Amino acid sequence: MKKNFDFLPIDLPQKQQALRKTIGVYSLVRLVLFVFLGAFVVLFFSDAFYWIIPAGLFIWAFVGAIQKHLFLKDQGAIFQALDQIQKESAYRSNRALGLLDSGKEYLEKNHPFCNDLDLFGDHSLFQLLNHTHSEAARKKLADRLKSKLDLKKGFEAHGAILELAKKEDFLRSFEAIGKALYDKKESGSDWSEWMGQSISSKSYLKPVGWIGVLGGTVLGVSAYLNLIPSAFLGLWIVLGLPFLALIFKELKEAGDRIPSAAVLKTYKNWLLLLESQEFEHSILKNQKSRLSLPEGPLSSELLEELDRLSLWIQNRLNLLYIPLNLFFWTDLLIYSRWVRWKNQWGKTIAQFPEQLAEWEVLVSLAIFEKEEARQASIRISEEMKLLAKEISHPLLQPQKAVPNDFEMNPDGKLVLLTGANMSGKTTFMRSLGINLVLVNLGLSPFADSMVLGDFQLYTSMRNADNLGESISSFYAELSRIKGLIDRLESGERIFFLLDEILKGTNTEDRIAGSEALIRQLESRQFLGIISTHDIELSRLEGSISYVRNYSFHSEVKADTIDFDYRIKRGPCPSFNAHKLMELMGIRFDSES
Repeated sequence: MKKNFDFLPIDLPQKQQALRKTIGVYSLVRLVLFVFLGAFVVLFFSDAFYWIIPAGLFIWAFVGAIQKHLFLKDQGAIFQALDQIQKESAYRSNRALGLLDSGKEYLEKNHPFCNDLDLFGDHSLFQLLNHTHSEAARKKLADRLKSKLDLKKGFEAHGAILELAKKEDFLRSFEAIGKALYDKKESGSDWSEWMGQSISSKSYLKPVGWIGVLGGTVLGVSAYLNLIPSAFLGLWIVLGLPFLALIFKELKEAGDRIPSAAVLKTYKNWLLLLESQEFEHSILKNQKSRLSLPEGPLSSELLEELDRLSLWIQNRLNLLYIPLNLFFWTDLLIYSRWVRWKNQWGKTIAQFPEQLAEWEVLVSLAIFEKEEARQASIRISEEMKLLAKEISHPLLQPQKAVPNDFEMNPDGKLVLLTGANMSGKTTFMRSLGINLVLVNLGLSPFADSMVLGDFQLYTSMRNADNLGESISSFYAELSRIKGLIDRLESGERIFFLLDEILKGTNTEDRIAGSEALIRQLESRQFLGIISTHDIELSRLEGSISYVRNYSFHSEVKADTIDFDYRIKRGPCPSFNAHKLMELMGIRFDSES
């Protein structure tokens, strides 16, 4: 690449102001060159042949000025992207995520955990993680967030993410290129499969094309010098029409299918960045090798050539090009070059969008790792256990989040979590679940350390009614619990989170049903937390060996209720619903 973009984020306002002045100068230069070019062309036709020489020089200068102007506009877009990146980084740091892409369309009602853990939607993990630009990469990231737990694989990926997170300039440049240059509306999502298909070569068209160029030149000069009648020019055009018609449809399809210049420019610059990087981790090396050719040109050079070809192919119906094509039969040479290039490199190029989408996901994860700068120790165990030190929720502002220590193992595989309203039970449970998702992605959890066993994740926390399907929230919760039972009875090892179990029924049935479920799961391999307001269930610790009581407390004062958001061993000693209702204006005295 002859010209390199400036990705330094310092003094952006000053850089942008200076760039606007430079762009203005080049706009004026381009206009002056165009006026002189037009003058020399007129002199060529009206005065003498030798005026073609200065006209050619001004064409060269005009094209150069256009290229420089376009480069400066791209640099301006890069500066705007860097400015936007800084703003979005501040949003994420402050957990003010409202303006960021929510990915809410990726929510799945029947998914084992994504609806309950704020992975998508307003104020979600997707908003914290997503730095992708293509729809393919966006979907890949969403699929990763929803993927089954494979914590060993996630731990292996963690090293690659940590290495990539240290390459701050690379990450900033990669994101700025995508934000500045990529055009989702012109991405051409269906071009990869087509690009990999070969074309039957019409080898005779290339010599015919050269005949068209030479013949058109000879006839044009001869007519200009009045050596032949101008009627011969019309006959020459008619002679070329059958050959041009033969390839018109295929070139039109190529013009429609080849990605836009904006997309190709994005891919090319991403490849240039990747080609300049050296990686140590095997995952990163392998991903880079998929974009490299063992023999032949650099991948970025292939896209540069495709960009030049597409410029001709996609502008063939331009009013300035049509007379040129009719007279010199240039489509035949363009077609021959396109067929040769596509048959040689099309299958290679067809893989680039998917592989670059993978890099978009890796860069997104690495930016998150860099910005959050967590220093967590992770260990994956073969045992069915979970141990977390100073764990907190990533969607809370770090300075406000209250971390907790927590441990579970087969001896106490079922935790009954009681506590006052608003004391932190649900947030704590979601903290555990969402940090498991982070580890599964190859990211550092929001904890000082975690030891994790081999299990899957299942939640039942947000069960809403559905009038369209005539389903009540209670039935929805029972359906989720049935799904959990079925998976456990099939032999699956699961870590589950059940919030406010059976809250849709009366107290007597709720307590009886909860106890029946806990006893039913005795022989299954699981770790699970069940939160409840039914303090009566806490007695089960005395009769069921694998049940443990934990709780969150509150301190009721005259006009306030204070929370410390710290998990404690044992059942909750007191609840605060009565006081909360009083604070909200409900009177319990006889004078009401």
